[in-house]
Amino acid sequence: MTAGNNDENLPSSRQEEPTVLARTPGTFTTPAQLAQQHQRFLAAATADNTRRTYRSAIRHFLAWGGVLPCDETAVIRYLLSFADVQNPRTLALRLTALAQWHRYQGFLDPAATATVRKTLRGIERVHGRPRQKAKALLLEDLERIVSHLDTLEGIAARRDSALLQVGYFGAFRRSELVTLEVENLQWEREGLQITLPRSKTDQGGEGLNKAIPYGDSVCCPAKALRYWLDVAQIEQGPLFRRISRWGSVGEVALHEGSVNTILAARAQAAGLSYVPELSSHSLRRGLATSAHRAGADFLEIKRQGGWRHDGTVHGYIEEARAFEENAAGSLLRRKP
Repeated sequence: MTAGNNDENLPSSRQEEPTVLARTPGTFTTPAQLAQQHQRFLAAATADNTRRTYRSAIRHFLAWGGVLPCDETAVIRYLLSFADVQNPRTLALRLTALAQWHRYQGFLDPAATATVRKTLRGIERVHGRPRQKAKALLLEDLERIVSHLDTLEGIAARRDSALLQVGYFGAFRRSELVTLEVENLQWEREGLQITLPRSKTDQGGEGLNKAIPYGDSVCCPAKALRYWLDVAQIEQGPLFRRISRWGSVGEVALHEGSVNTILAARAQAAGLSYVPELSSHSLRRGLATSAHRAGADFLEIKRQGGWRHDGTVHGYIEEARAFEENAAGSLLRRKP
């Protein structure tokens, strides 16, 4: 909702002079500055990715021919227009965006009616399909990728090795990986401490700390990162940066979509057979799966991934032991 900018609603000492509001001794804020500050805080209340997703949904509705504000009838016609071609989860997300727009603009939410909700449930029952999950990248497959990168020359291979290893063992989301900066690092005798200023599960900005010990096998994210920073001569600013076709390291951080592209390209080159099923989320799922199989307990896995909900971690663990605690396996492996 747009912040109010009506001067008559704010205290004033003189009609002929701009109103100023004291914030701290010696500083003042005009109504216009106050409104601008309010807008900044309203924007900060929603994650950037969520805001982009909502904007895209609103643009889709308007491109279809919708008008804002709208009513229940328009929302139902919109749902019916795309029921056969859009994933029901996508339609549900777009309904959420429409609902948010109306609420924050002070209008009644046309997507909240019982008829709209029942229509969406019907579409889900008729056209619903399983959610596509990113396949977990197992440790042995990450080692194949890292081993292949070690055979390559060029600065891009050094960056990608550090990127994938830090992303994997730090269980970082791609949006977190590309925002990491040198100032977030602390080198210790035992390994590397990375303080994430803000994350999806830490919108309040309290900070999330992740420790990554030194490794003694194919993978060692701390050493890979140190090597990358040295060869790229990065002393401050973003860790993972764009590299030109001529091998020049830029000042700008990678776009988060590049993490998927890099993972797919390096996995393909290493000969992995399930590249189409990989995404940046495969790094987090892979850490949870491989850590469980290596004997890590639930709390260790949850802490490293920064997962807020126990159910998410339990789901990854259940998938990891699908063949371990298996009724069919008990029969198939029985001795004659």
